[in-house]
Amino acid sequence: MKLTPGKLAGLQRVSDKRGVIAAAAMDQRGSLQKALAKEKGSDISDAMMEEFKSLVTEVLTPHASAILLDPEWGLPAAKRRARNAGLLLAYEKTGYDKTGPGRLPDLLDHWSVKRLKEAGADCLKILLYYTPYDPKNVNDKKHAWVERIGDECRANDIPFFLEFVGYEEGADEKGLEYAKKKPHIVTESMREFSKERYGVDVLKVEIPVNMKFVEGTQSFAGQKAYNKKEAIELFHKAASAASKPFIYLSAGVSNAEFSETLELAGESGVKFNGVLCGRATWKDGIPVYAKQGPAAFRRWLENEGVANISNVNAKLKTATSWFPIYEVEPVMAGA
Repeated sequence: MKLTPGKLAGLQRVSDKRGVIAAAAMDQRGSLQKALAKEKGSDISDAMMEEFKSLVTEVLTPHASAILLDPEWGLPAAKRRARNAGLLLAYEKTGYDKTGPGRLPDLLDHWSVKRLKEAGADCLKILLYYTPYDPKNVNDKKHAWVERIGDECRANDIPFFLEFVGYEEGADEKGLEYAKKKPHIVTESMREFSKERYGVDVLKVEIPVNMKFVEGTQSFAGQKAYNKKEAIELFHKAASAASKPFIYLSAGVSNAEFSETLELAGESGVKFNGVLCGRATWKDGIPVYAKQGPAAFRRWLENEGVANISNVNAKLKTATSWFPIYEVEPVMAGA
């Protein structure tokens, strides 16, 4: 597979010289606003959302190959990122349609791929709630939706990152039963969206296991869905379903759990191409910002936040380059 010039340039901008994506994520919107409001005990203004995102971006991007932001509150932050860091912009509305089944997504009303590119995006990202267990008519709508965005990205020659998050209506998605279904959901989603028709350039994927249910790990919480050997096999099964580069998302787990997850991915030898890590880096600073203000939050980020992102970066030694997948010469890509 070869990339067009715009897609190649965009992917290079968000990767390190090795061709590994070590990106920070700061595109949370509704969930972040709620978390800040809960800690503060009052509503959170647009200016506070912008300030929070700007502080995270300013302090953490010197340690990241890129940052993922949203165009609603993240554009002031984008201007404050380190020169080494590329920019991914989110294109979807926060949350999903709650009026019917299937957690259907929607795009931001005032944005298009062309406009996001004009706003400085090197790459474009959308989030999709997806499970192969959904009825065919629900998934057919989602497939068509992704195809349209893929075509829009092709037309504007910009890389398309697709993040898919599994779910099950009415289930405890943090519980044991869902943990047993998760490997299949992640694997089949990776298989589906690797198809050329979608135009996806990088898959942003969940870890195929829930570490709290992997017996023999530090994250193990007592109930077993799989042992360590089985977990490693599930990493391989998911990875083998992908024909596009894929990066892991942290999905709101603690820094310690995400770090251990990446160690297990490294131990398994799967060829993952990096991370897009958000809350595992900065979420513990939410109460600091809400209760003590921006100066205290900046200090927290300079200490704890930088330690967290450094911790994740250290685990990326086992990540592999996307260059071979897209037949890119390392020398050229590193130039």
